[in-house]
Amino acid sequence: QALLAESGGGPVQAGGSLRLSCVDSGRTFSDNTVGWFRQSPGKEREFVAGITWTGDSPYYADSLKGRFTISRDNAKNTLYLQMNSLKAEDTAVYYCAATVPRARGVPSRRNDFPYWGQGTQVTVSS
Repeated sequence: QALLAESGGGPVQAGGSLRLSCVDSGRTFSDNTVGWFRQSPGKEREFVAGITWTGDSPYYADSLKGRFTISRDNAKNTLYLQMNSLKAEDTAVYYCAATVPRARGVPSRRNDFPYWGQGTQVTVSS
C-alpha cells in the first residue's frame, strides 16, 4: 500500500520554478505507476503528469508539456515534479497519487489512482 506525502509547494512569482516532491513510505513504490494531479478552487481535480512503474514512460497533460517534468527515484521512494515558467493559472493544490502495483498502460483518470497524498499548495503571483 502506498503512503504518500507531498512537499515543496509555496508562493512563487510568475515565470519562476518550483520542484515538488512526494515520498512514499509504503512498500511497493517501485511497482506503482505514480502521478501528479492538481485542483484549483471551484474546479475539478485534473491530471498533470504520470510516470509508469517501469520508469521509462513519463506522460503529461497536453497543456503542460514543455513546462513540467515528472521523474522518480525508486532508491529514495520519491516522485518529483519540476515546474518551470509558472503562470498564475498554475495556482492549485498539487496531489501525488499511486496506482495499484504493476498497473497497465498510462493511467490518467482520477479513479485509476486509489492512493493519494494530502496535497501541497502552489501559489503563483503575477
